[in-house]
Amino acid sequence: MLYSALINVMVKAARRAGRSLKRDLGEIEHLQVSLKGPANFVSLADKRAEEMLYTDLAKARPGYGFLGEEGGTREGNDKSHTWIVDPLDGTTNFLHGIPQFAISIGLAREGTIIAGVIYNPANEELYIAERGKGAFLNDQRLRVAGRRKLNECVIACGLPHIGRGDHELSRRELAALQDEVAGLRRFGAASLDLAFVAAGRLDGYWERNLSPWDIAAGQIMVREAGGIVSGIEGHDNALTTGHVVCGNEFVHAELVKILKPL
Repeated sequence: MLYSALINVMVKAARRAGRSLKRDLGEIEHLQVSLKGPANFVSLADKRAEEMLYTDLAKARPGYGFLGEEGGTREGNDKSHTWIVDPLDGTTNFLHGIPQFAISIGLAREGTIIAGVIYNPANEELYIAERGKGAFLNDQRLRVAGRRKLNECVIACGLPHIGRGDHELSRRELAALQDEVAGLRRFGAASLDLAFVAAGRLDGYWERNLSPWDIAAGQIMVREAGGIVSGIEGHDNALTTGHVVCGNEFVHAELVKILKPL
């Protein structure tokens, strides 16, 4: 399938960094039993992948700004374009050898996300989206699920853990949704949760306290697959608030209706 030059740049960068992460994943099992432990190793894998992505993207599009989870903001001469990158979304999964993690690359133009790539090197699933051109998984066109009854829907969420998030609010949210849906899931990689909604594998997803690099690529993925993405208020920008809710038109509205008052 023919993609734009922009998407080809993003895919090439993601695949190269992905090969590095896949090799590193193979080392995790050995590190689990070492005295040093795997945490430092994963941090190095994370940083190495981000530097690869920065190098490749900067070479292809000199002057674009770069916002990465590890290195923060790197200003470019072109103030209208910024790469928003998570080199390893799902770090905890990666740390435990769980193959649910991804490289996430979004491109913002004047603050609007115009392209996104999400790549899981563990299973070779490559999601791409470009504004006005649709969303795809390994060349197959994506469409959000069409279910319009919440009690038939499977919804993904985030769960706060030690030192992170509002645990009491999370418990209220889970209690409110448990009585309404067919199932709740927590996979541990926000970019892939959004990609799964775009692919129709999940009917909806919400999570709080995310960063722009968690959301950027997944946001355009869902929208180009016909879904709606917002903050918890229903009309706010998830990239700004850090809180996201998404699904088809019906599911999104129902989730907002339940979550917003909490």
